[in-house]
Order: sequence, then C-alpha cells, then structure tokens
Amino acid sequence: MGSLLSTNISLKAQLEWFDELKPSLCHSVEECKEYFSKSLFLVGEIGINDYTLPLIFGKSIDEVFSYVPKVVQAIKTSIERLINQGVIDLVVPGNLPMGCLPIFLTMFYTTNKAAYDPRNGCLNQLNSLAEYHNSLLQNSLKMLQLRYPQARIKYADYYSLVISFVDSPQQFGFSSGALRACCGSGGLYNFNSSVFCGSPEASVCTDPSTYMNWDGIHSTEAAYHHIAIGILYGPYSRPPMFTNFRS
Repeated sequence: MGSLLSTNISLKAQLEWFDELKPSLCHSVEECKEYFSKSLFLVGEIGINDYTLPLIFGKSIDEVFSYVPKVVQAIKTSIERLINQGVIDLVVPGNLPMGCLPIFLTMFYTTNKAAYDPRNGCLNQLNSLAEYHNSLLQNSLKMLQLRYPQARIKYADYYSLVISFVDSPQQFGFSSGALRACCGSGGLYNFNSSVFCGSPEASVCTDPSTYMNWDGIHSTEAAYHHIAIGILYGPYSRPPMFTNFRS
C-alpha cells in the first residue's frame, strides 16, 4: 500500500521548482518582489504525508509525534524564504483531523471504545497528533508575523472545519455520513488497502455529494466546496479573507 501513497517530493524540492518557475513570471529581483507582493500564496496543507506514511509503514504514534517540531520548522523556514522574496499575502492551512479518515479508521480499528471520540467516532490519538501539529504551527506563524510585520499571514483552520462536518454531517448535506468513503471496496468505512478507489474491484457511490470522504483519504468535491467557503469568508481563516459571502 505504501508504494501507492508515497511520494518523494519534499517541501525543499517544491521550493526549488518554484525558483525554476520564476523566470517565466518575472525577470529581476525587484520585478519578482513587485509581482509576488500582488499575489496570494497558499502554503499547504503540509505535514500530513510526513505523519501518514510512517504510520502506514508501522512506526508508533509516539515516534510520529516526535517528528512534529521538525515538520513545523520546515514550514516556518519555507515561509520565511517566500517572504524574503517579496511575498506579502500568505494563507497557511493546518492539518486535517487524521483520526476521522477512513484509511486510519480501518488501519487502527479497535474494539476499545476509549480509543474513539464519543461525539463522532474519530480516533483520539490521531486527532491529537493533528492538534499538536496545528498548535505548533500557529505559534510559529505568530512569531513570523512579529518578525515580518509587512506580511499578512493567515492561518486556515482546516481541522475545525472538517470536525464540524464530522460532528454534524446532515447539516452540510452529508446524508451518507462523514466517516465512510464514497469510492472503495467494502468494510465498515468502505476502505480496503488492497483495493483502492480506481481499482477494477472498487465501486463508487451513487451520489458523492452526500459523502464527506471520497476515497478514504481525500474529501469529495462537496466537502471541498464547504472548506473553500469557510476559508474564504470565515470563520475558519483568521482573519477572514473576504467579508461578503458569494456562493
């Protein structure tokens, strides 16, 4: 399963690609600063693969917790690099609640009821991992904002947004629930690591808009629509990017 999910594209590599792209956008340091000062940069979400893959390959949750400061430091360093190139407006998302993803609900299924959040059925430890990442990230963003007052750094709270879907799926039109994948191959959460969505053996639900989760890992278009509205118009971007709602 890991070979299908893993990538070898680090944040450092992506920033190098950005540097290679710059000559097609601007042709001098000053011209680039002017161009970037009028652009919006979405930085993330970053980190979930750094935690997901070690867990898939058998690392303990305690060991994966120890990775979080290094991951957040890498994000912070990357943001500084962008700001030093003239970037002013940045939106930096936090991580999603990992314990609500069908892939992990399947992998770490247990009959121990204490492992689950009684409100929504998500795995407590994995959500604690995402919360820890988000807490360190927000602290780092506050430090960056003090260091670079000319920048406008917004934190996008993906975690709280998705938790609201999971806590009250019907309110957002997810009548088929939030923890079961639309595209999969059976089981409690319709996720099977041997039969991914897209495999000949997999099947797709009739109406994806009634599901929050698409394939056990990614959200449906309906969920992404609600995420976009929540980030663009608040209250899940601090401060909101826009004040007037447009559907």
